[in-house]
Amino acid sequence: MDLFAPQPGLLPLPLEDGELAWMAQLPLPWPNADVFARLLTETDWREETVVVYGKRHLQPRLSAWYGEKAYGYSGLLLQATPFTPLLRVLHDAVQSATGHTFNSVLLNYYRNERDSMGMHSDDEPELGVRPAIASLSFGEERTFILKHKRTKQTVRIALTDGSLLLMAGDTQQYWLHGINKMTKSLQARINLTFRNIV
Repeated sequence: MDLFAPQPGLLPLPLEDGELAWMAQLPLPWPNADVFARLLTETDWREETVVVYGKRHLQPRLSAWYGEKAYGYSGLLLQATPFTPLLRVLHDAVQSATGHTFNSVLLNYYRNERDSMGMHSDDEPELGVRPAIASLSFGEERTFILKHKRTKQTVRIALTDGSLLLMAGDTQQYWLHGINKMTKSLQARINLTFRNIV
């Protein structure tokens, strides 16, 4: 799919050495608050330990992995759990909105302002070359930060309740992305990143 001839409702965002597209509200059969509540209770949340620069750390968030294949990053191997009925509906909606095919999803539960995601690229070999990754958010708004690996240019995007952000093309090759800790009090947020494990 040519990202810059996007699906209806998906707005291309300019990005040097990458491809981004944005949708303010993914069309769903339920209100966002209902989806959030169900994800909170129906997901098998875990606090995982990852290896960063040779040291083991608890991730500053809870996570879960669903789909067809296992996935590994930062010394962590996530075994696949089949999609729940809710995740299947979300998966189908994301595929319809983006025109891309996904077989797995990583869920992250940010409990408050102290939970975060360090700067990284989703460039593991099992994601293939020039992977498309679709990020679906529910709950509290958080700022998604992208930083160019060479020029150090920074881009900030507000990930609002119900929004969908698609990263594709060379984005993972040239850009890092993450979610910072905050000092002001924030409510919980759940993020789902749909991927295709090859």
